[in-house]
Amino acid sequence: MMERYWRPGWLTVRVVNPVIRRLGTVTTLEVVRRQTGTPQLVPVNVLELGGDRYLVSMRGQTHWVRNLRATGRCHLQRGGRRRAYLAAELSGEQLSHIIAAYRDRWQVQRFFDKMPDPTDHPAFRLYPVENVSVEPGIEPQTL
Repeated sequence: MMERYWRPGWLTVRVVNPVIRRLGTVTTLEVVRRQTGTPQLVPVNVLELGGDRYLVSMRGQTHWVRNLRATGRCHLQRGGRRRAYLAAELSGEQLSHIIAAYRDRWQVQRFFDKMPDPTDHPAFRLYPVENVSVEPGIEPQTL
């Protein structure tokens, strides 16, 4: 199976994303790169639904998705506040439900027109680190 990825343009990567991150008006995902161990910083749209937080990759199998799968941990930062999370990838009905809510919340239709299959858009539920109990091989449970 080929992993689908819609690569952002040079202007987005080198100009737009760094500027909006520095302004602090968007949420920034920080995840450790799986090959170098350095932080990767990416502006993201966080979906808040039913008291939970979710990340959806509009562009498909991006580097941040692969890094988050590898580490299972990330930080979200906005306006000077930084918070740690554990991430659990969604599948099946959960994935479809979250993607539908994400599409309703954010103006991202062009990404879903280009890659219409919901499985092309990985999604993760985020568990705040201070509110979880983790056992090896078991999905995080909220306390």
